[in-house]
Amino acid sequence: MSKGKKIILIIVIAIVLVAVIGFLYIRSLARGGLPEYDGTVTLEGIQDEVIVYRDQYAIPHVYAKNESDLYRAVGYCYAQDRLWQMDLVRRVTTGRLSEIFGEDLVETDLLLRALRIPEKSKMLLDDMSEEMHRASESFSDGVNQYIKSLDGDLPVEFAILGYAPEEWKPEHSANVIGYMAWDLTMPWDTEVVHHKIRQKVGDAMYRDIYPDIPGFTTHVYPEYAKMTELDLRQSLMARAQVIEDLGLVLTKGSNNWAISGKKSVTGNPILCNDMHLGLFAPGIWYRMHQVVEGKMNVTGVLVPAQPFITCGHNDHIAWGMTNVMVDDMDFYLEKINPDNPDEYLFRGKWRPLKVQKETILISGGKKVEKEIRFTHRGPIVSGFKKVKDAVISMRWIGNEKSNELRTVFLLNRAKNWNDFKNAVKTFISISQNIIYADTAGNIGLYCCSGIPIRKGNGIDIQPGWTDEFDWKGLVPFEKRPNSFNPKSGFVSSANNKTVGNDYPYYISHWFDPPHRIDRIREMLTEKEKLSIEDLMKMHADQKSKLVEILRPGIIEEMGKVGDLTPLEKQCLDIFERWDGVMSREGSAPALFEKFYITFIQNVFADELGDDLYKEFIKQRIVPKYAVGNIWKNRSSVWCDDLSTEEKETFSDMIQKSFKSSVAWLADELGSNPEKWHWGDIHKLTLEHPLGSVAILDTLFSLNRGPYRVGGSFHTVCPYSYKLGKPFAVTDGASQRHIFPVDNWDKSLTVIPTGISGIPASDYYCDQAELYVNNKYHNDYTIRELVEQNAKYKLVITGKGKK
Repeated sequence: MSKGKKIILIIVIAIVLVAVIGFLYIRSLARGGLPEYDGTVTLEGIQDEVIVYRDQYAIPHVYAKNESDLYRAVGYCYAQDRLWQMDLVRRVTTGRLSEIFGEDLVETDLLLRALRIPEKSKMLLDDMSEEMHRASESFSDGVNQYIKSLDGDLPVEFAILGYAPEEWKPEHSANVIGYMAWDLTMPWDTEVVHHKIRQKVGDAMYRDIYPDIPGFTTHVYPEYAKMTELDLRQSLMARAQVIEDLGLVLTKGSNNWAISGKKSVTGNPILCNDMHLGLFAPGIWYRMHQVVEGKMNVTGVLVPAQPFITCGHNDHIAWGMTNVMVDDMDFYLEKINPDNPDEYLFRGKWRPLKVQKETILISGGKKVEKEIRFTHRGPIVSGFKKVKDAVISMRWIGNEKSNELRTVFLLNRAKNWNDFKNAVKTFISISQNIIYADTAGNIGLYCCSGIPIRKGNGIDIQPGWTDEFDWKGLVPFEKRPNSFNPKSGFVSSANNKTVGNDYPYYISHWFDPPHRIDRIREMLTEKEKLSIEDLMKMHADQKSKLVEILRPGIIEEMGKVGDLTPLEKQCLDIFERWDGVMSREGSAPALFEKFYITFIQNVFADELGDDLYKEFIKQRIVPKYAVGNIWKNRSSVWCDDLSTEEKETFSDMIQKSFKSSVAWLADELGSNPEKWHWGDIHKLTLEHPLGSVAILDTLFSLNRGPYRVGGSFHTVCPYSYKLGKPFAVTDGASQRHIFPVDNWDKSLTVIPTGISGIPASDYYCDQAELYVNNKYHNDYTIRELVEQNAKYKLVITGKGKK
């Protein structure tokens, strides 16, 4: 062999060796922290043997003889599957993101610290029973023993970001309550756009698109019958966006309903719930079955880092949740003492501001010193936008006394409606309509929400130097809307208007339009008796009440056009024959959604201007109200196109939007509209928080999908997208549960991802195909069935035990 060939061979061998070594290194990183689900482990503090069965989806069924052992094992299992997610949530709730993501997140960390979530947690922990304290301590100990057992072999995210998890403490679990309360606060990202529009176009045009809440006739409980502020709110929205980008946005939608025995083919109640949140990987919910033999048998989903089942069922009751959409945050203009910047005026006297010094550590070893100031209401937040001429404070529900941990702890053990009410009365900061069904045949629904009692409409910035606009407490639990065994035979909610206009307390302006709840109740009343199969179809339903409202007007106005092209005529014919179902295989859904987006742009963009329109279209609720109002008031001046000399009408906007939508779809999907499919442009990708970095996604397979899906934000099965970035799916049902109380082992469930948060695991997104195809898996709670369907068995013993 010649010298040249030898050199080439050596180079090739070297390249192959480097590639092999690189592959093995990447594989080793990717598989870091993969847990063992079989065998025996020994944990300190375990008194009696604990057995953890895992089924084909690796969902843990934990059997213990006492609560201390149970929650120690729960912590161990949770950490096995979701350790990095737990740590990420801890960093969000304590304002420590800069330590791993860098200096760009300093202001976000400062805002998160201003929310005083750890202080909220202290209130929770101080109000805990001794039994709850032991459970929380045991859970934390289980987490920490698992971390110790890894001996540095951590999940891949820790390796990528170059750090290790710290000791877990009970307050870290409690912190999730404060974070959820903040994430679910409605005024945070909504009212700013309304204020700017009013300032831009004036009161008359503004009223044309203002939410007509009094005009909504569908209720959850039908038997009940300034620039400174704009800059401030815009800043808060920008900080919140960072959390959304990390895949930690929680519930802002949801459906739930329960039918009584008179509506059920079984003669017994059935409860259904699907909570809506951002769809990402790992998903927010963790599925688990917890048993203390002879005492408790509860199954359902947990939020990150908490030991108790958040929504699910035990042997006696089932429960689920939807967001109330309450307006639970207010802003106040403060007067600062010109001679002392650490004092503010209140009721004629100067009061000292509480000044809190914060040290924010940054990855790489740097640190930043900051200060946060507080009035008696809450933090001074104007500094986040460097507002020069005004000082604004904030009051929000997350700083009020509540105890959601107590609620779920007691729900796990509740046996009847009275137990349920006793449990949920402390569920205040995370405002939810909590639905109920029990084995005695009862159903119910309770508005578990901190509804402030205050003067004014809850929207305008108020003077802070008087107590006139301070909250006067919260609506008492007994006066909050509720329903128990209604004559209709069902209870239901879908983030819609809570009560009729005669309810004496202001709740919100920011309810979802009633499209989902109207369709739910339509399906609940279509048959005299409903089966589990009927309820599965309800979860999967993609027939739209919004289409039902808008389609006749579109057909009417397009019928007036005399010069339609053959392609436009074909599309109109498809539209006329359409049944209103947002199927992923349908062409009409693609046309409708493109029309909807185009109509919004054609009607509103010219009056608002580029910058304000971009803010407007980013909103989740504001544009939807605007379209609904224009459809009712077809003579609105919004329909005039300011860029032309003519005066355009509602009819012109319809025709222009329909024609341009047809042209766009032809360019995107081809010239034959029969071959257009909604699922070809409407897709779900389950994205990991680090998956936006292409090389990381390629090396570690962080993201999963895309999956072609149907539905939309206005259907019961809600694959939603951002109106400003159509049509990529961002959120939807985060879980689906169906609980028949007469036979719990016929319960059905599914989550969009999987039990594991480790991308290399077989259980990372193994339920995704089930989920997008509207299928379920069983949720067994009888031990015989659990053992028969077990794929893994882990025995946990204590020191000195065999």
